[in-house]
Amino acid sequence: MKKLLFSLALGLTTLSTFAGGYRVSLQGQRALAMGHTGVGVVDSAELAFFNPAGLVYLENKLNISGGVTLISSTAKYQNSLTGESAETDNALSTPFNLYASYGVNDWLSVALAVYTPYGSTIDWEKDWAGSDLVNSISLQSVYINPVISVKLDESFSIGGGPIYAIGNVNFDRNLVRAPGGVTNRPNVEVNAEGVDNWGWVVSTMFRPSDKVAIGATYRSKIELNAKNGEVTYTNIDLPETQFNATLPLPAELTFGGSVQVSPKLLLAAEFNRTYWSTYKSLDIDFTNPESTDSRNARNYKNSNIYRIGAQYDLNDKFTLRGGYYYDESPVQSGFYSPETPRNDSQGFTTGFSYNINSHLAIDASFLYLYFSETDESYDSDPNDTVERFSGTYKSNAIIGGLGITYKL
Repeated sequence: MKKLLFSLALGLTTLSTFAGGYRVSLQGQRALAMGHTGVGVVDSAELAFFNPAGLVYLENKLNISGGVTLISSTAKYQNSLTGESAETDNALSTPFNLYASYGVNDWLSVALAVYTPYGSTIDWEKDWAGSDLVNSISLQSVYINPVISVKLDESFSIGGGPIYAIGNVNFDRNLVRAPGGVTNRPNVEVNAEGVDNWGWVVSTMFRPSDKVAIGATYRSKIELNAKNGEVTYTNIDLPETQFNATLPLPAELTFGGSVQVSPKLLLAAEFNRTYWSTYKSLDIDFTNPESTDSRNARNYKNSNIYRIGAQYDLNDKFTLRGGYYYDESPVQSGFYSPETPRNDSQGFTTGFSYNINSHLAIDASFLYLYFSETDESYDSDPNDTVERFSGTYKSNAIIGGLGITYKL
């Protein structure tokens, strides 16, 4: 009994690992098309996410930006020693964003940002060789973030506000390990809904001229505390129980800038530092007295993202964009689990805006995300109750987005 429940606890660590290990930045169609550079770009209401301090520099009094992104991602696993292999279904998800800002006067703007920083799905083949670690997992989250922007003088501003985060997670795994294809294994599914907490964001922007903008944004850590989550067993008779766990979303700092090198061409670059080292372990507490609590090491490391982008005004109707970024994985060797089959990645982006008129534009973006192939293992069980699981992983994602920008 205790061995099975400890195995269950070990599997529940994926609730947080998925949130951290698989993160695709998709918080604005215009910024995404430029390599997701936005902290130093004064262009639209997308600043409500990227750098609230910059909202006060927008020319129009009312600015609205919104969009939906379609993610198509796949992952493949192979163990050359055993010959076992598997791949995920072509999982689809649709994160969204909506930003609206209003210029109160020359020195004050207010805005509301609603976006989904985490929201994707991975679904391995049923009863595959690693199904005791994960069969499927789905994470959905929404951030609601009112912000203000204050101009302190003609070239310097500050901004920020509170973040209300709410999310749901569903996770399914087998309780015992067996060769791929063995059916009717004991299975557990866990579900937590309405997990929420508060955080905050603060930012600055310096504009020495109309052609140069330099900005920095800090977003705080948010801990989502799942309490009394649902646990469902199949093919095994175990007592009813619930679980409590904390799902940390780390703090991050982004700084960068843009330069208008000609009337038609804008260049941007930025650096992001995500403080994953705060995620050292995940503690699982079961409410049933017969269960055993669990402490599971993760030992994530801080990671960086390097981004560059360009925007070119082709004519009055079309604006073209392109970019590139390199995203370091926070997962250290020996802690690689198949619910996050993601290694260091490279993002290649492009997109455009079509101006319907002086008030309304359609924005489109495209991202190809390539993850470096990795040969890794999951061997972080301190009690050696679960045999090490290893293999070679290949992953990629194709992402397209569509949105609108309105200004008045």
